[in-house]
Amino acid sequence: MLFRSVLLGLVIYLALHLVLLKGVAPNEVVKTTLILMAGLAAVLTGVYAYRKQKISEGDASRADADQRHQRYSTAAQQLGHDKAAVRLAGVYAMSRLADDWSHQRQQCIDVLCAYLRMPSEPDVGLSEREIRATIVRTIAAHLRDHSPISWAQNDFDFTNAALHNANFDGVTFSGRESSFTKATFSGERTSFDRATFSGEHISFIKATFSGEHTSFSNATFSGERTSFDGATFSAEVTSFFDATFSGERASFCWANFSMGANFNTATFSGASEFDGATFSGSIYFNKATF
Repeated sequence: MLFRSVLLGLVIYLALHLVLLKGVAPNEVVKTTLILMAGLAAVLTGVYAYRKQKISEGDASRADADQRHQRYSTAAQQLGHDKAAVRLAGVYAMSRLADDWSHQRQQCIDVLCAYLRMPSEPDVGLSEREIRATIVRTIAAHLRDHSPISWAQNDFDFTNAALHNANFDGVTFSGRESSFTKATFSGERTSFDRATFSGEHISFIKATFSGEHTSFSNATFSGERTSFDGATFSAEVTSFFDATFSGERASFCWANFSMGANFNTATFSGASEFDGATFSGSIYFNKATF
């Protein structure tokens, strides 16, 4: 209303200015005034249309935000449900929301990782194990190059997580922190083959690898610091074959390799530490570069 009054006052002022100072004929003044009034109407129409559009966009944005918050609440409730089938549905719901909600993607990922961090009994039922496996598969799929929507730049906290037959082949962790601290890897095979860790901090501190086969073959660790300090490797086969540690520091201090390990052709281009590490069985560093 104020804007319209200002424009109308300006039109009247210009008309009077033409009559009093410029000596313009009254009919020309009328014609000029009508033109100015038409221009005023066009400006006001544009202003009103813009305001209406902004209000509409604001309403749509608020409705979209409300819908996403509702989806988040529903998915979180499903993940805490007593029935395994409902919890599994919650995994897929939270994953889809993470894809759709880029501003809160980290929060959705945190919830999925938190589920894996919850205590799990050694004889966990197949249904619960499938839920956890689905979360791992879902996360890994979003960390591979062919994923339509990548989560690679997000942080992942798997601290104390129980991971059975974890397959992280070809994934990329490029967020600031990727933590597998005190995580337990079990099952027939744990694989990080061709995985890339490029975030600032990569932690496998005190992680336990107790499956039959553990492999980091051709993996690349280029983050500022990579730590396997205090990790336990009791798999029948543990392989870091052709792995590359190009960050500032790679540490295996006090790690325990109870069944040997293969570091053949591995490359350590930054500081590397094995202080206090223990090796039993066959240990290979053939053609490894330090």
